[in-house]
Amino acid sequence: MGRHIKNILVVSFGFLLLFTAYGGLQSLQSSLNASDGMGVASLSVIYAAIIVSSMFLPPILIKNLGCKWTIVGSMACYVAYSFGNLAPGWASLMTTSVILGLGGSPLWSAKCTYLTISGNMQAAKDDKRGQDVVNQYFGIFFLIFQSSAVWGNLMSSLIFGQDTEITKIPEEDLQLCGAGTCEYMGSNTTNTTRPATELVNILLGSYISVGILAMILVAVFLDNLDRAESQAFRENRDPFWTVFLATFKQLTDKRQILIIPLTMYSGFEQGFLAGDYTKYYVTCALGIHMVGYVMICFGATNSLCSYAFGKLSQYTGRAALFGLATVSNFCCIISLLFWKPHPDQMAVFFVFPALWGMADAVWQTQTNALYGILFHNHKEAAFANYRLWESVGFVIAFAYSNFICLDVKLYVLLSVLILSMVLYAWVEYEEHKNPTAREGSAPEKEKEQVVENCIAQTQL
Repeated sequence: MGRHIKNILVVSFGFLLLFTAYGGLQSLQSSLNASDGMGVASLSVIYAAIIVSSMFLPPILIKNLGCKWTIVGSMACYVAYSFGNLAPGWASLMTTSVILGLGGSPLWSAKCTYLTISGNMQAAKDDKRGQDVVNQYFGIFFLIFQSSAVWGNLMSSLIFGQDTEITKIPEEDLQLCGAGTCEYMGSNTTNTTRPATELVNILLGSYISVGILAMILVAVFLDNLDRAESQAFRENRDPFWTVFLATFKQLTDKRQILIIPLTMYSGFEQGFLAGDYTKYYVTCALGIHMVGYVMICFGATNSLCSYAFGKLSQYTGRAALFGLATVSNFCCIISLLFWKPHPDQMAVFFVFPALWGMADAVWQTQTNALYGILFHNHKEAAFANYRLWESVGFVIAFAYSNFICLDVKLYVLLSVLILSMVLYAWVEYEEHKNPTAREGSAPEKEKEQVVENCIAQTQL
C-alpha cells in the first residue's frame, strides 16, 4: 500500500498548496482589485471559462497528457492568475482569468481519475472492493485539502496586518457600509485603499511560490500511472459529443428543470459571500486585513459541518437539513439588509460567515446527494448539469456585482432562495409519490459510486 498512499499524499498536499494560494486570492478580489470592479469581473470570467472547459478539455488533455501532466499543466494555469495580479489591469487580469478557468475543469477531472485508478489498482492487489479503497483515498484527499481555506486566508491577514498605514475608519465612512446605500462602491474610501504595494507583492510572491512548489511536488514525486494501467480507462470514456448531448438531454427530465434554481443558488450564495460580504461589510468597516480571518471562520465551519451533516443526514433525512440551511440563510439575508457594520461589533462579523458556512455545507453535500439519488442511472450527465448550473450562478452573481446596489443583491438572493425551496419541495413531493428505483447489481453500484466520487466533488 505504500506506493499508492504516497501518491495520494503527493496529490493531496499539491492541491493543498495550490488552493492555499488561489483560495486566499479569490477572497480578496472584490477588495484588492476594487477599481472599476475588476476583481469580481475576473471571478465571473473564471467561472464562464470553466463552463466552456468542462465541456471538452478534460478528456482531450487526460488522454494525450495523462493524469500527472494534466495536473501539473493545470496547476500552471492557477499560478498564472497570481502573476496576473502582480500588475492588475483589465488585460492582464481577464487573460489570466480565462487561463485559470480553462485549467480548472481538467485539474479536478485528472485528480479524480488518478485517485480512482490508484484505488482500483490497490483494491485488485489486496482483493478488496474498488469502491471501498477509492472512497478511502477520496477521504484522505479531502481531509488534507479542506484546510487550504485556513492557510491561504491566514497568510493574507497576517501579511496585510503589518501595514503601518492602517487607521481607524471615520464614522462618516462607516455609514456607507452595508445595505441601504449605493454610494459605497469600494474604490474611493480610505478603508478600501489597497495595502502598501510592498505588502501586496509579498503576499502575491508567497502565493506564487506555494503554487510553483505544488507543481514541483507533483512533477517530481507523483508516479505516472498513465503509461499502461490507465490506457483502457481513458479509451473507454464516452466521446465528447456523447457527453455533451447527454448533458442537455438530461434537461428533458422535469426533476432536473425543477432543481436548476437550487443548483444555481449554490453559486449565488458562495459568490455573495466571496464578492459582496467581504467587500461591503468586512473591508468597508474593518479593513482588508480582516478579510482572511473572517473567511477562515467560514471555511472551518463549512468543513466541520460538511462532515457532520454527511453523518447526520442518515438520521434526519435531507429535507430537514435543507430546511435548516434555508432558515439560516434567510435569517442572515434579512439581518444583512438592516445591519450597519461597525468595528465595535467585531463578533458579529464572524457570526455571519459561520452561519453561512453551516448552510453552505448543506447546499454542497445534500444537493450532490440529491442528484445522485434522483438521477442514479444518468450520473455523469446529471453532475455535468450540476457543474454547469452552479457555475452559471457564480457567473451571474459576480457579473452583476458591479452594477446593482447591495440591497438589490440581497433581495435577488432571497428570491432565488425562496424559489429554490418551493421547487425543491415540489421535487420531494413527486419523489414521495413515485420513489426513484434504486436497485441495481453490485458492479453497477460500484461503477456509479466511482463516477459520483469523480464528478460530485469537482470544484475550483
